[in-house]
Amino acid sequence: MNRFRLPLIAALALAAGSAHAADDWFVRAGATNVNPTSGNGTLAGTLALDIDAQTTLGFTVGRYLNDNWAVELLAAAPFSHTATLNGARSVDFKHLPPTVSLQYYFGGREATVRPFVGAGLNYTWVYDEQERGPVAGTRVDLDNSWGLAAQAGLLWNISDAWHATADVRWIDIDADARLNGTSIGTANVDPLVVSLMLGTTF
Repeated sequence: MNRFRLPLIAALALAAGSAHAADDWFVRAGATNVNPTSGNGTLAGTLALDIDAQTTLGFTVGRYLNDNWAVELLAAAPFSHTATLNGARSVDFKHLPPTVSLQYYFGGREATVRPFVGAGLNYTWVYDEQERGPVAGTRVDLDNSWGLAAQAGLLWNISDAWHATADVRWIDIDADARLNGTSIGTANVDPLVVSLMLGTTF
């Protein structure tokens, strides 16, 4: 667990130490799609798990530390997913995936288009599990998850104050699953998270 905290601690320390370097905050909002990897593992030895994709409102807040470095927090409205076991709808659940990233933006602040990359730490909070079909009448629990995240994207400067971004993230999400309190394996979600956002700096 400590190794997962190091990127967050480093990013926050860098932000605090660079307060004099830039005074530019940014906020962004738009569509965010969470698309789990195809095939999300096997539970109870024989049950093939699949989790569907979903799109909701995502938003970020961040701060430029200087012309090239920034710290960003990704948040979103709750995502709702359905998990199937051997093709049968089994569990509906919701999650929130806050992710802190340290980002590097290529080129100068005046450039019209700026590629960027990022790396950081994700915490996925899973809640409101609803059992269906073959597991109706039981209790299914999906644990919360800590994991690393990687990001790549493009920023378009529309004006001095407004910009748009398109980015994709890979997030390591592995949630332990329990049936009536007994461990039945791990859901390997590992989604690609794609966002299209409009942002402003201040």
